[in-house]
Amino acid sequence: MNCERATRIKSIKSHITNSFAFWGVLKKGVDSSLRRSLQFLSFLLLPLVAYCSFDVPAVEFDRDAWLRDYALMKQTLEQSYSNLAWFGSIESGLDLPALDQKTLASLEAATSDQDAQRALLTFVESFHDGHFSLLRPRAPQHPAAEKPAEPVFSRKDPVGGCGALHYGAVPRAAFSASFDSLPGFELIAEGNGVPFRAGVLTEGNPGISVGIVRIPEFESNYRAFCLEAWGQNDMWGQDGKLLRGALDRTVDQRWYDALASLLGKFKARSVAAVLIDIGDNSGGGDSGDIAARLFTAIQLHSASLWMSQNRAASETYFDEQIAELRRALKFDAQNKLVAESLSWFTAQKEKLADPCPMDWVWHERRTWDAETCRRIVEAGSAGGPLAYLSPNSVADVRIAQRLHWPASETSLWSSWTGPLYVLTDNKTYSSAEMFAAVLQNNGAAKMVGTQTGGDGCGFMNHTEPLVLPHSGLRFRIPNCVRIRADGTDEVAGIKPDLPIPMIVGEDSKARAGRIFSAVRSDLTIRLRISSK
Repeated sequence: MNCERATRIKSIKSHITNSFAFWGVLKKGVDSSLRRSLQFLSFLLLPLVAYCSFDVPAVEFDRDAWLRDYALMKQTLEQSYSNLAWFGSIESGLDLPALDQKTLASLEAATSDQDAQRALLTFVESFHDGHFSLLRPRAPQHPAAEKPAEPVFSRKDPVGGCGALHYGAVPRAAFSASFDSLPGFELIAEGNGVPFRAGVLTEGNPGISVGIVRIPEFESNYRAFCLEAWGQNDMWGQDGKLLRGALDRTVDQRWYDALASLLGKFKARSVAAVLIDIGDNSGGGDSGDIAARLFTAIQLHSASLWMSQNRAASETYFDEQIAELRRALKFDAQNKLVAESLSWFTAQKEKLADPCPMDWVWHERRTWDAETCRRIVEAGSAGGPLAYLSPNSVADVRIAQRLHWPASETSLWSSWTGPLYVLTDNKTYSSAEMFAAVLQNNGAAKMVGTQTGGDGCGFMNHTEPLVLPHSGLRFRIPNCVRIRADGTDEVAGIKPDLPIPMIVGEDSKARAGRIFSAVRSDLTIRLRISSK
């Protein structure tokens, strides 16, 4: 029974007092057996009476505590949130001073914890940044619970080993629009157990063929690849232990090889263009930048990367890059590119110690290009220390891939060199946006569909979440920014060159038809111009 409310306690007291008065009148007129039963029942009720008779304080809504939680959230955003300056700009479309006042007003008007929590969550959701988001409550851990033992891997148990390493079974990689239901479509890769679904769609007279490949995510954690690599000799050390780094690299390589193989099939079929479907793609890792090089012969320059000007949020990333560059110098101590990059990163890391004040965002809106505090520090590019490294300019791949991560796959660059289109929608996020942006930034592809979801860069290293002390709410706060070729923050989303608006109630086949029609029309014009 809950006795926490004072009004309820008074009611219980009154009820018990009246009951005992009634018992005093009634007991003379009842038989002994009933009297004993009533006495026994009184014994059972006495502890409850004693408990509820104390003046138990009511658990009341603590507005001041919620306001302190909100103040801490704003302070943490000022210190760590890499996109805060963008959202403080007029170009972002978000009026932060107005949002702040609205949130404060909602907290002042709140009458319950539910109201206050709703106010904070509405504040966070107003940014429309999926990386700045609420985390699930942390599961309570028993003090005596032992840390789980590290799994022991057996060369004879690939299924158990790949499962323990979270290499998952791949769901069917369906297209985000039903291209495979259109007349003239021929499936060449099913996407069952492998990363990609692909086919060739031919339409018109004369027929124009377009290769379509679906990339459902920019992750390479495919169980089929893990199972294939598990038994290889170079996956195991002399002591019989699994070399996890070697396994991960092999699985990654098979992902890129599978993509390049599909592009080779498109070439063999003499398709006129390739359409990459990254609609409903939530992102992944660095492959979003690396894989783009497979689709074009244009020299792609990675987006400029900036990190939060906060040591706790960003120092680990700078330390990692500095350590990798120092390893590269061990292979070639005279390499000028490595030495210059190391010196530059070391100097940039020092800038983390001198942050500027960001509280202006709650009081005024400024233009994005204004000379103002952004509290972010330049940190190379989305592709590593260098934004571009010409193939074979650094012979030692161990050095090259530390300077420019896509250099690890230069043998697969330009697997496709023809016209290129990228299908996006409002569920295209994060690393998928990086993929789309680097192609659009460099004029290598046309975007088709609708504007991406706008998560942009999320995390370049592990960061601890913000935990609000009163409510216990936990939030992720991104620590990186990718800057577009036009100087804007990628968190604003990538706009299509060929807009295909969503139509309410339209089925997937009809939408696929409209998308392909737009691509075919644009491609016809391009082919006509190129033939002159």
